[in-house]
Amino acid sequence: MVMVKKSITVTDQQANWIRSQINKGHYGNESEVVRELIRERQLREQEAAYGVEAIKARLIEAEQSGFTDQTAKEIYREIKNELGREAISTK
Repeated sequence: MVMVKKSITVTDQQANWIRSQINKGHYGNESEVVRELIRERQLREQEAAYGVEAIKARLIEAEQSGFTDQTAKEIYREIKNELGREAISTK
C-alpha cells in the first residue's frame, strides 16, 4: 500500500490525547493513531450503509406483503435497533 504524507492540525487537547495513546503503548506513533481513527470511521460508515440497505429491503418486503399497524411497529423497532438510537421515542 502506498503511503501519502499529510499535514494535519489538531487542538492542544487532541494532541495531548494522541500523545497519551502513544505513551500508554496503544500506538507506536501519531500516524498510527490517526490511521486507526480513520479505519474505525470507515468501518462505521460501511456498517451504516449495510444497515440502510437492510432497512430498505425490509420496507420493500413489508410494502409487498401489505402494511399493517403491527408491520409498521416492527419496522420501526428494527430501524431503531439498527441505528442504535435510544433517543427515538414513540408517541
